[in-house]
Amino acid sequence: MAYDRGTSAADLDAQQPAGGSASLPASHPVASAGSSWSYPNCGAARAAGAAPLYIGQPGYGPHMDGDGDGIACEPYHGR
Repeated sequence: MAYDRGTSAADLDAQQPAGGSASLPASHPVASAGSSWSYPNCGAARAAGAAPLYIGQPGYGPHMDGDGDGIACEPYHGR
């Protein structure tokens, strides 16, 4: 499944199968604790136009929140 910038997180959530994600390709959002699904990585979230993601928002996953501040895939400006 290809993501386009016009696809919202809510649209992607509505496309999720009811029976689980075992048969989905690796590039498709996957299940995550705390939400019904999450993007597999920030690249997929950015490709869908959904980044940054906030905790509790569809598509958010703690595995994408490196500093644990509740904001995943936020821009890194370095120090």
